[in-house]
Amino acid sequence: MRTNKARHKQPYDLQNQNTSDIEIWGRTMWFFAFLSREQKEAVMLLQVGTFLEYFDLMLYVHMAVLLNELFFPKTDPHTAALLAAFAFCSTFIFRPLGALIFGRMGDHVGRKSTLIATTILMSASCVIMANLPTYAQIGITATWLVTLCRMAQGMSSMGEIIGAEIYIAESVGRPYSYPAVASLGVASAFGAMIAVGVATIVTSFGMNWRFAFWIGASVAIVGALARTRLRETPEFIKMQKERLKYLVEKTMQEQNPQNKKEQWKEPIDIETIVAYFLIFCGNPLSFYLTFIYFNPTLKEQFGYTPEGVITHNFYLSVIMALASVLWTFLSSKVHPLRILKVRGALAFLFMIALPFLIMVINSSAQLFVMQVWIVILTLGSLPADAVFIYHLPTYSRFTYASFLYAIARALMYIVTSFGLVYLGDYFGVFGLWFITLPIALAFLYGVRIFEQLERKRRHYPNLYSKRS
Repeated sequence: MRTNKARHKQPYDLQNQNTSDIEIWGRTMWFFAFLSREQKEAVMLLQVGTFLEYFDLMLYVHMAVLLNELFFPKTDPHTAALLAAFAFCSTFIFRPLGALIFGRMGDHVGRKSTLIATTILMSASCVIMANLPTYAQIGITATWLVTLCRMAQGMSSMGEIIGAEIYIAESVGRPYSYPAVASLGVASAFGAMIAVGVATIVTSFGMNWRFAFWIGASVAIVGALARTRLRETPEFIKMQKERLKYLVEKTMQEQNPQNKKEQWKEPIDIETIVAYFLIFCGNPLSFYLTFIYFNPTLKEQFGYTPEGVITHNFYLSVIMALASVLWTFLSSKVHPLRILKVRGALAFLFMIALPFLIMVINSSAQLFVMQVWIVILTLGSLPADAVFIYHLPTYSRFTYASFLYAIARALMYIVTSFGLVYLGDYFGVFGLWFITLPIALAFLYGVRIFEQLERKRRHYPNLYSKRS
């Protein structure tokens, strides 16, 4: 019997004509058993780190309905909605800058060092927020300080989730990397769920809200220490060696520097970049509709308190965590792009019906069921993140992945949060169509492009027939 290490060195090949697609994907279900000990440890450490990082990141988001009242001035409902949108978007506005900083760091210094640095930055921002005076104490300064902390958290999150996904994708081969990378999405969903759970406990039992941020700071430090056990990825080490070899040859003038081709640089396909961007535009819309858009309805139409809204969102976060488990499990049996294509098509149909559903709901229970469907049919990249990563050039993979992710998030959170406020004023609930339908169609187009790329590389098998 071969050892785990041996099995990893000789994985099942999707191009092997003697192995059926069903056998390949069936074995992927037990992907963890096919990893070496070092790979298993890396996956578990990154899962824990991602869980802790997203706990910190989402803590303020889900407590915003309460904290905005403490850190922002009291105004009329329309201005309050704009301030809430500003507080929400502040987390994402500077993400592109964080992507450039940590992306270049990840591509030149290393994946491991970047993961540790971003975790430390997240911890520091949590410590500051835990001790920050409120608006009643220091006025508008509190508003600016809490916004700066949210920006720092948004910047650090860019190196976190993208870095962890790249690390696993480069350390674990196809097709085992599909559920392995998707498991990080599960960890982030559970981290967000626990963040809402802590927010619920703190607000429901009248505890000091600062206690939640002290918990966040503590868990971030634990995550940073845990990641010091990681080793650099094989692909990054190989790329660095090739880069160093090129520089040495150029310096020693072994060949003509003007004619020397940088072999370690892979070509960049513009269509792939565009498709990657379009796919990552979908998740911000689904997240905003799930956790932010309906909060005023809960408070004004159904009489929810801020604490009640947080509890309501906690139940939704549980559904989101369970849905992420479902998509990760399915990725071990079905190609991830097939999952995204079906889910995206159903989401498009649901978005058409959404305004009519909003018009007929008359209870918070009906609203909750509608939000559950938004969660299940989310326009997110899970569980196909590994597929997208493989189609980006290794030498700038961290920079491209994080920057495109950040731009998509920043742009779409601004469009959805501010756009829906103004579109709602002019078109009512039908203003949703101006944002939801184009984003859903763009998501499906991006998935289609990656399907074509996977077919070209023969990584898109027919799961319902066996090769002879």
